[in-house]
Amino acid sequence: MQRLKKGDKVRVISGSEKGKEGTILKVYPKLNKAQVEGINVRKKHIKPNQNKQEGGIEEVAIPVNMSKLALIDYKAKGKTTRIKYGFDKNNKKVRISKISNNEITK
Repeated sequence: MQRLKKGDKVRVISGSEKGKEGTILKVYPKLNKAQVEGINVRKKHIKPNQNKQEGGIEEVAIPVNMSKLALIDYKAKGKTTRIKYGFDKNNKKVRISKISNNEITK
């Protein structure tokens, strides 16, 4: 089950990019990975084609394993938090921060 979603602010908790922060751009649930803005960026060489006449070198964000990411809770002074589930007043399932015990909104 994926607890992190597109648009969440996350911090890398392990690896060479440890401590960096970014927003989730895309989630790959079957691979258990997420593409994060500005994290794990690599250079990719592009051959010239009809769409891009010049070709060149592009920077591409490579997906990161979800186990290396933690959600940032700005209501708890920017600390990282885990996520639990609960129900709101309308009996709708919502994500809740374990540190601040508040509903997670984007």
